[in-house]
Amino acid sequence: METKELLKKVRKIEIKTNGLSNQIFAGHYHSAFKGMGIAFNEVREYQFGDDIRNIDWNVTARFNHPYVKIFEEEREMTVVLLVDVSGSNNFGTFNKLKKEIITEIAAVLSFSAINNNDKVGVIFFSDKIEKFIPPKKGTKHILRIIREMIDFKPDSNGTNIAEALKFFRNAINKRSIAFLISDFNNKNFEESIKIANKKHDIVCLRIFDKRERSIPDAGLLKIRDSETGNLLWIDTSSKKVRENFNKNIIEHDDYLNDIFTKAGIDKVDIAIEKDYVPALTKLFKMRSKKK
Repeated sequence: METKELLKKVRKIEIKTNGLSNQIFAGHYHSAFKGMGIAFNEVREYQFGDDIRNIDWNVTARFNHPYVKIFEEEREMTVVLLVDVSGSNNFGTFNKLKKEIITEIAAVLSFSAINNNDKVGVIFFSDKIEKFIPPKKGTKHILRIIREMIDFKPDSNGTNIAEALKFFRNAINKRSIAFLISDFNNKNFEESIKIANKKHDIVCLRIFDKRERSIPDAGLLKIRDSETGNLLWIDTSSKKVRENFNKNIIEHDDYLNDIFTKAGIDKVDIAIEKDYVPALTKLFKMRSKKK
């Protein structure tokens, strides 16, 4: 993509997503994703009802009277976007591709984060780690992320969520909020996401096109797998073929829901033919109630 066209697209996304962040998500984001850690602030004399686990034994011994540690919430967070750039996200039947919606959502989350004085980093992944942008603050940093997302061309078309989560665990030491943005057309990441969520707070955003979830009776169709490149002829006029397709979709939905439920992970489904604002707002409000 030429530089002029790229900058024009970046500016367009910046105007839209930064506006959404300021006008709609500012308060919701702050309440839903408060500082995750706690930092030691001071000590004071023990009072009835204080948690005895917070007793500072060194100070207590020095003054021969119980003192407790007082902690305060760390307001500054690290936000990491784990962005699926595999071939399946080049699909879209409603004027936009899945990867374009992913770019917009990532931009909204990024602007919401820096408006809350948080750092933002990105991990682009396919079936390997394609690129890592370490967490930083500032509008220039966010614009760089948007530029990369618009113009990024992965080396591979496959998907390996487990590999992305493993890299994330090793690359980010401080407890962080991680938004895993993908269509989740992948399996075998149950253990990886469970381990990662014990150290970090993972939120999953599943992006899909409704045409992926059902096939019409349209006769014989030639289908290409965007991740493997394999071509396949499907007789969509066959009721059994359509039923098997729907059965596989339901089974995969159940598989994902089971993973997220067992790991205690918040997940939201976002259809690209719909406005993603209500889905994100619902997610933020749901998390705010948990706090």
